[in-house]
Amino acid sequence: MKKFAVVLSGCGVFDGSEIHEATLTMYSISKNGATYDVFAPDIEQHHVINHLNGNELDEKRNVMIEAARIARGAVKDLKELDPASYDALIFPGGFGVAKNLCTFAFDGPDCKINTEVEKVIKAMNEKGKPIGALCIAPVLLAKVFGSNVELTIGQDKGTAEAVEAMGAVHKNTNHGEVVVDKKNKLYTTPCYMLDANIAQIGEGADNIVKEMLKDM
Repeated sequence: MKKFAVVLSGCGVFDGSEIHEATLTMYSISKNGATYDVFAPDIEQHHVINHLNGNELDEKRNVMIEAARIARGAVKDLKELDPASYDALIFPGGFGVAKNLCTFAFDGPDCKINTEVEKVIKAMNEKGKPIGALCIAPVLLAKVFGSNVELTIGQDKGTAEAVEAMGAVHKNTNHGEVVVDKKNKLYTTPCYMLDANIAQIGEGADNIVKEMLKDM
């Protein structure tokens, strides 16, 4: 069975992983006959957001501990991810990607990426293994690989311009569409970067997983 490494950025759309995208990605992997392990960096998240009203809370949380909520406790430190043990790498979206895994939410094209995140992306790519990214997560790939990569974040003009400022080629997409960069084995789909419902998120997650499995 093919095995995915799923990387989460916390728990909750505004300060961590988007829960629908994360859950439906794992569901799609399992439904399509593959397996997965969940990883997250053992770091403090940038800030904590009250998901009822959007206000910042005066407290601290750990990305890995929060990701364990989605993984039902079965989450590993990203430092432990051995690229040789996995056939693919995939990043669900959520603002945690742009706040905890990198600083795109604050610095745009000048963002910095978490060292372990960049390390695992490069290692999987060097081994010729497919890498998937949903929603805002493709900004990680734009920052790491720069020019000569094709990807999508949907249709948001500002984010697309920021991605292109990092050297990537952006493709506008609609619900469920997957942009495949065959040369670099990169797979991206917009999910909640569009005004989507949960069924459309499920379609996007299923489509990207299926496309990645073709390349394993």
